[in-house]
Amino acid sequence: MKLFYREFGQGEPLVILHGLFGMSDNWVTLGRKWAEHFHVYLLDLRNHGQSPHAAEFNYEVLSHDLLEFLQDRDLPQANILGHSLGGKTAMLFALRFPEFVRRLIVVDIAPRAYTHTRFRQFLKLLLNMDLQKIHSRIESDRMLAAKIPQTAIRQFLLKNLRRTDDGRFEWKLNLPALYENVDRVLEGIEVDAGTFNGPTLFLRGEKSDYIQDADIPQIKRLFPQVRLVTVPNATHWLHADNPQFLFNEVIRFLKGNGD
Repeated sequence: MKLFYREFGQGEPLVILHGLFGMSDNWVTLGRKWAEHFHVYLLDLRNHGQSPHAAEFNYEVLSHDLLEFLQDRDLPQANILGHSLGGKTAMLFALRFPEFVRRLIVVDIAPRAYTHTRFRQFLKLLLNMDLQKIHSRIESDRMLAAKIPQTAIRQFLLKNLRRTDDGRFEWKLNLPALYENVDRVLEGIEVDAGTFNGPTLFLRGEKSDYIQDADIPQIKRLFPQVRLVTVPNATHWLHADNPQFLFNEVIRFLKGNGD
């Protein structure tokens, strides 16, 4: 699959993968800053942003989409950074195709399976929205407010609304495919072949429960050269809550000063 992407800078490649409901736009500010040091590629994963839609959606196909992206650009090796859904994709990619990964950065996600129900709830809410009755983004926000009281989460989800040429609204997300495959999104990452032995950085939010102390043994087993850093004053959305700390840690790690 030919993924949509944005690119900035020059030099050693840094490929950034967003999370569920996200898109490359979410990482533009940090991407431009990292582009002062690296050639940054911000990808839209399949069924997200401006990338193509497909019924199949799991970490195997996502990792192969990434492989195709690198091969199409004759990139024999790259630094890979993934957040949440993108983090699990990056993990599996590093385990499946370690020769393509110089350094791996995983942002606030563990390789284990999760039992969160809110993803399915969010998808169902978006699927059930009657977009024909929406004439403005303010109206769409009001529709969700009764079920999702957190303004930041609503705004994040509604970034996926776009206005068509005839003035209607439509979703950038392939909501039916995401809803049908949400259980695959929650699955854990395991590869029988073994481990990724390259330099690895895991970043977790101080206020997030996505990476717990109980996850550390599995992380170390799959990624023996791992370094774990807790980002202060950050929830699951580290790049929004404490971007400067995240920026500095990634630069330090990629330049070989954080091993």
